[in-house]
Amino acid sequence: MSLREATIDRERRDLVTHQVMDESRLIRFVAAPDGSVAPDLARKLPGRGLWVAADRASIEAAVKKNLFSRAAKAPMKPATDLADTVESLLFRRCLDQLGLARREGVLISGFEKSLANVRSGKTAWIIEAADGSADGRGKLLSLAKHMTPRPKVCGVFTADDLSLALGLENAIHAVLLEGGRADRWTIEVERLAGFRPLLPPEWGVEPAEMPNKVLDGRGSAP
Repeated sequence: MSLREATIDRERRDLVTHQVMDESRLIRFVAAPDGSVAPDLARKLPGRGLWVAADRASIEAAVKKNLFSRAAKAPMKPATDLADTVESLLFRRCLDQLGLARREGVLISGFEKSLANVRSGKTAWIIEAADGSADGRGKLLSLAKHMTPRPKVCGVFTADDLSLALGLENAIHAVLLEGGRADRWTIEVERLAGFRPLLPPEWGVEPAEMPNKVLDGRGSAP
């Protein structure tokens, strides 16, 4: 069983909709000593977990209605910008995972190497800089459409974001190979997709042409 499958096997109830969901689709929160609401993205902080669907609308609803207090049966003071905080933490976690993947040798950067690895059929994700070259990106995505299974695509990070995370200069094209690290990355980046689109709309690519579903920042396909 993969890490992703093991994580999906655990279910929790969303505070907002009361639906039971896989943990991978939720954000865990705990009560901080000062009564504030602390995000626990790693699910390791002590205390009773308060779970909310991993999307901006759900967290904003939980804050507005102060559903944390109701669930905890104690006064709690969630910050008004809690959704922004969660988004920022998820963004950072995704980049950190890419840095780990490169050190483990399962993230390959550069256009030619990325192209070769997509052809190999072992690519889980194509990671393109949001502000990268349309020509190189187009060639990689065109090839990906013919692969089975098709690699998923992420274009949420800029070249500066990727370069800093990977310790490279001008990182534009990268691929993440199948395996445990890709499973971890998928869990994190799919949670991030509840807060911002995984692909920039200015790329001008119709959703039907994309190798993966482009999430609209609310956790659902457009």
